[in-house]
Amino acid sequence: MVSVETFTRLEDVPDDAADLFAGARGFFSTRAWWDAVLTHAMPDGASPRLVLIRSDGRARALFPMMGHQSLTTPYTCLYEPLFANDVTDRAPLYADFARFLRSSAVTRMDALDELEADAMAAGAWAAGLYTARFDHFGNWHEQLQGRDWNGYMADRPGALRETVRRRLRRADRLTNARFRLFTGLDDLETGIAAFEAVYARSWKDPEPFLAFNPAQIRAAAGLGIGRLGVWWIDDVPAAAQFWVIEHSLATVLKLAHDEAFKANSPGTVVTAWMIRHMIEQEAATGLDFGRGDDPYKRDWVASRRQRVGLLLVNPRLPRGILELTRHALGRVRARLR
Repeated sequence: MVSVETFTRLEDVPDDAADLFAGARGFFSTRAWWDAVLTHAMPDGASPRLVLIRSDGRARALFPMMGHQSLTTPYTCLYEPLFANDVTDRAPLYADFARFLRSSAVTRMDALDELEADAMAAGAWAAGLYTARFDHFGNWHEQLQGRDWNGYMADRPGALRETVRRRLRRADRLTNARFRLFTGLDDLETGIAAFEAVYARSWKDPEPFLAFNPAQIRAAAGLGIGRLGVWWIDDVPAAAQFWVIEHSLATVLKLAHDEAFKANSPGTVVTAWMIRHMIEQEAATGLDFGRGDDPYKRDWVASRRQRVGLLLVNPRLPRGILELTRHALGRVRARLR
């Protein structure tokens, strides 16, 4: 027998269901991440729903949701529901989840891996829902395949190799500069303050949720996977980057530099230092540049994959029919363009 329970707070999730967090496959599925999101990145008026699927009384899957959409944010690089460790076939649980959604005309799921989207779509179809897929954002990445720092750099574009060579040499000669890597909670607030100062003076648009970056940095540090690098020049933070390293995959989540130090190429220098550290000190086997198709990313990593979104639509409801029609017309217009 299948049953569904919903909760609005992590602390209300029953103890047996809380064990699902132990099976989190990455930072964006950890309890620390969801806690940061629910505390610091909820839009005004948004209603969280933690959807728990039970089978024969046992907690089998947890789907963090926000109203009629996945609980995702502008910071989410990958959305993954939580499954019990002994679940080998997710299809029935995706179907159970989709049946729960049938009272809604449209449910939107974002930041999905393509294979996960396929499994979710199959479950939705089994539950009588239609699906419409859309491209959400690009994700640039690269497997290192045993290369050391020099081998990695040998595969970079010539212009970047020369820039890194010259700028690192110049950075090493600066007597009024220092770099520090924060790898845990020790003195982390100093690093966060420097990160915030750089971000405020950078080209970046203001954050939609001002408290979230410090929250996710603290969350990752508490898990032992956060790496915050800060470069000071003349005792002023010139550049800062926040990475996580887990399962030998190094992912950059936030980076910024102060344009006042443009002559020192602080963004390039700190990126090179962080990658070199990940390869030489953390034994990283892969690099990931997170969300988006920013042009600079293809110089540092060579592969791109598509993160997708999925609309789960009930065709028996008028708004569901309207949404399917709208999506189909949008695809036609895109092809004509």
